[in-house]
Amino acid sequence: MTTYIVVADAARARIFTRDALTLIEQENLVHAEGRLHEGDLVTDSPGADVHEATSSAARASDEGSASQHEKEMFAKQLAQRLYTARTQNSLEKLIIVAPPKFLGLLRDKLDAPTQKLVIHTLPKDLSKATLGEIQNAVSDMR
Repeated sequence: MTTYIVVADAARARIFTRDALTLIEQENLVHAEGRLHEGDLVTDSPGADVHEATSSAARASDEGSASQHEKEMFAKQLAQRLYTARTQNSLEKLIIVAPPKFLGLLRDKLDAPTQKLVIHTLPKDLSKATLGEIQNAVSDMR
């Protein structure tokens, strides 16, 4: 059993294990839909005139729903991956590094026993950081 370090955002998750003080990247999950804009995720309904004006209230109520759904789906996929690691007895401790909104979303998707293994969280986007930058950010987290 070991410490898992998950560095994620809404479109990518890097899963590391820590052996002594060395991080080893085990997996890289990509969710390309997490990078798409709302307009790229939602299509017009059949027969709708794309030039037809819609009320601002209608637009505001739907704004972000498809992209939010994609973020939730990715958080759920990642939570399932961590659940599997825990049930296979390969996950002893968990550190999560993610932007604040995605961090909260991911924590909500974790099952209770996996949540109990979270020893640290860092509300920061390091998904595109180098291995050295990630290692420095989590070096004091034990």
